[in-house]
Amino acid sequence: MSIPPENPANEPFHEDAAAPRTDGSPGLAGAGPRPVGIIVISIVVVLEALALLTAAGLYAFQLVSGAPVASFWGAVFTLGLLLVFSAWLFAVGHFLFRGYRWTRAAALVAQLFVLTIGVPTMTGGLPLAGLAMIVPALATIGFLFEKKVLAFASRTGGSSAAL
Repeated sequence: MSIPPENPANEPFHEDAAAPRTDGSPGLAGAGPRPVGIIVISIVVVLEALALLTAAGLYAFQLVSGAPVASFWGAVFTLGLLLVFSAWLFAVGHFLFRGYRWTRAAALVAQLFVLTIGVPTMTGGLPLAGLAMIVPALATIGFLFEKKVLAFASRTGGSSAAL
């Protein structure tokens, strides 16, 4: 005999499940305290978003000040990508801090991108800049697979259907 699968979306809404936490931290009761790993990962991701936003600002300044570019529209596209990725990382850091499940994969992908830039930077003659990218990325990847982080960051979007 097999047990039929349970769908959490079909469960009735419980008033006490949506109660705010009593310790003053954001989120719902029963989700547990926020682990240190979540705080570290969120800070690293937000700092990476700020770095991308700073790079976009410098890139825009150079574009406006008349720095030579091979393709003007290619430079505008690159600027747009920097701004979009910065906004994406801000969202990932914010929602990871709140405990949403989808942010773990997004943070992991971001750290893998940082590693693909950081390793060539370090081996290409800029060891401090490379280490400044590699060390936080490796620490973030390590924290992403910690049991307390996995337990905390398991919140889904809500109980209502998407369509």
